[in-house]
Parts: sequence; structure tokens; C-alpha cells
Amino acid sequence: MTTPVLYYLPPSPPCRSILLLAKMLGLEFELKIVNILEGEQLKPDFVAMNPQHCLPTMNDEGLVLWESRAILSYLVAAYGKSDELYPTDIRVRALVDQRLQFDLGTLYQRLTDYYFPTMFIGAPLDEGKRARLTEAVGWFNSIMEGRDFAAADHFTIADLSLLVTVSQLEAFGLELKPYKHVRPWLERCKDHMAPYDYEELNASKAMLLADMFKAKMNLAADS
Repeated sequence: MTTPVLYYLPPSPPCRSILLLAKMLGLEFELKIVNILEGEQLKPDFVAMNPQHCLPTMNDEGLVLWESRAILSYLVAAYGKSDELYPTDIRVRALVDQRLQFDLGTLYQRLTDYYFPTMFIGAPLDEGKRARLTEAVGWFNSIMEGRDFAAADHFTIADLSLLVTVSQLEAFGLELKPYKHVRPWLERCKDHMAPYDYEELNASKAMLLADMFKAKMNLAADS
């Protein structure tokens, strides 16, 4: 069996979730950095492999996957020693899948909508987009009422994906105190992931993106 290849960029939140899961599974990747700021994702060989030319992209013996949450599900099914991270119970798995889709299509999407235009091109912040982001965090707060974890009675890949998103919001400086169910969940997940190089793989990279964002904000203020 050959080593799976992961095309990634270390600060990317979706890439970070894959690296964290690999640590949990004891899975080694052949890691290949693709610098999207330099347009490396547009090279013909990469586009031939992934026409959407996005990160992360994984090649596991010819199976090419992109979209981080699809990769998470695959890796647990292919390399997990149990179904704990992605339960086979149909009703529990349905909740895991729903939370993953909520993260992909709502929470993380609204994070990128609000912060990334400023971080990458120096666009002014849009308060309407901020309102939509805090609305989504509020929905997640409601989801977490009465729960220790997002989808099951234990940590799953739904928590992993959402942890990367919410920790990035925290690094960007979004105030989480009003969300009384989100904050303890976040600390619980950080504690759970501490043995898996959480600080190096996620927290430090979240601060790196936050520093990029703050630098662009300072430039805008000085101009």
C-alpha cells in the first residue's frame, strides 16, 4: 500500500482539519505544499487531477478527493480502527453529516465571506456579512444547548471540522462570550485534541491567518 498524498497549504482551515485527523488515526501522508498565493494550484498537472483546483486535495492510490469534509469521512472509513469518529449508527451518522454540511455551507462559508475579502485583497469589512456570520454562530449555539459534543455523546469528525472553524473565528477576534454553549464546547474540543499536536497544526496556524487579517486592517487604517 502506498502512502496517500495530500496537497495542502498549512494555514488553510480545511487542510488543518485533515492534518489533525491524520494525527488521530496515526496516518502518514506524503505532504505536498501548493502555494495558492503564487497560483500553483493552476498548474496544468494539478488542474488535470482536480479541475476545481482547490485545497486540500488527496490522492490515495488513484482515488482523488477534494472537499475536506468528504476527505474526513473517507479517511475514518478507510483507516479508522473503529467507527467512533464517524459512527455507523444511521441516526447518529445523519447528525454528523448534517453538522458537517452546516459547517461547510453556513458557518465556515460565512466566515470566509466576512474575513477573506479583507485578508486577501484588502476590501473593507461588510457589516451585513458580519451580521450573517454572528447569526450562524447563534444557530450553532442553539444546536449545542444540552450537548457536550456536536453530533454524538463523544467527539466525532463533526466536532473536528467545527473546531477548526470556531477556533479560527476566535483567532480573528470574534467575541464568543455571548454564545454560552459554544464556549465550553470549544474548550472541551481543544482539550480533546491537545495530544494530537493541536497547537502546532491548528492554533498557531489560526493565529497566522489572524495576523494576516490584522495586517490588512492596519494597512487600510493607514491609507
